[in-house]
Amino acid sequence: MSVNNLHIGIFGRTNTGKSSLINMLTGQDISIVSSRHGTTTDPVNKTVEILDIGPATLIDTAGIDDLGEIGHKKIIKSLEVIKSVDSAILLIAGNQFGDYEVRLIDQFKELDVPYLIVHNKNDISKIAAITKNAIKWHTNADIIDISTYEPTDKDLLIGALKKILPQTVYQNNTLIGDLVKPKDFVLVIIKIDSSAPEGRLIYPQNQTIRDAIDNHCVVIVVKVEELDDFLKTGITPALAITDSQIFDSVVKKLPESIPLTSFSILFARLKGDFTAYMRGTPCISNLKDDDKVLILESCTHQTACDDIGRVKLPNLIQDFTGKKLNFTIVSGLSTLHDNLNDFALVVQCGGCMVTRKQLLNRLQPFIKAGVPVTNYGMALAYVNGVFDRVVSVFRRFYTYDKNNPTLPFIE
Repeated sequence: MSVNNLHIGIFGRTNTGKSSLINMLTGQDISIVSSRHGTTTDPVNKTVEILDIGPATLIDTAGIDDLGEIGHKKIIKSLEVIKSVDSAILLIAGNQFGDYEVRLIDQFKELDVPYLIVHNKNDISKIAAITKNAIKWHTNADIIDISTYEPTDKDLLIGALKKILPQTVYQNNTLIGDLVKPKDFVLVIIKIDSSAPEGRLIYPQNQTIRDAIDNHCVVIVVKVEELDDFLKTGITPALAITDSQIFDSVVKKLPESIPLTSFSILFARLKGDFTAYMRGTPCISNLKDDDKVLILESCTHQTACDDIGRVKLPNLIQDFTGKKLNFTIVSGLSTLHDNLNDFALVVQCGGCMVTRKQLLNRLQPFIKAGVPVTNYGMALAYVNGVFDRVVSVFRRFYTYDKNNPTLPFIE
């Protein structure tokens, strides 16, 4: 399985051919092509397989020069997309290059997004030397000159795009592939609760099992109630993975000789800033009365009476610290209006439904401001007194002094 799905944003003025470019890359009429101003409104996502690149989500955005109040809202949405993409294409046409394009370039640089500049419609007007010089004044990004209606230019575009794509979107392109060997037994201990979809496993469970299979492991799945029965078989798993919410029950039954972690912690390493989580988690012990704690749910879901982020975690953290705390819960990727430094701690979900880029951009302002960050699974492990055990499987990748958690890490 590839957990790697590149997100590529297409940006530029109206009628530069962004929709035509997506159709060219995919070989399909996916995006509406029209000379009418402002045809593309909200960003449009299309997941496709691009030859020589692999699975990718292409994001068609509204024109950066759209007019009026509605146009301004479209531009804001287009700029928000930059936070979620792994790479970008800045499309120009007719040798137009000015403030609109410079603004985009500045955003790409600020958010560390690799990008390519494509001059389109060269069948009408080829890129001029003066345009190239203007571009080079602001950036060293590669520039190519194409027509989306010229089939042979597709290879030129894909070749240029491959040069800017990160070798891997995530720290690892696997959840457990570097933790196990082929033919290892992997024990998956699950909990079926009110948040689980009828007749199906939840996404993190599903992805973890698939990742283990793709790494040629033998996967054994049990509910926590059947764990004792499995242990009687005498099979020794190379790794056990469970739901963070049942750490307490699993740790009581599972021998310490069997490495243990959770779905949430695996996703924390795959998508989040794992070293920041490792540093931030012990700061739970430093919370004081009336401190503000921010709970970040990256996806929206139907809440239940035992909801992990809204009910269980706040209660467990308060019980562990013995402090009266103020919790703010933010769902999805909504804009935060609070002063970042108002928070004493940020608790981020596993992020299984968002891109690594989205999650990192969400956390980075807090990390830069010195606000401790942790993850659902790591926070649950800490308040249950099993933090050292469930992160020990990662020790060979991270240097961590549990007696001085503020020290830097070596990855």
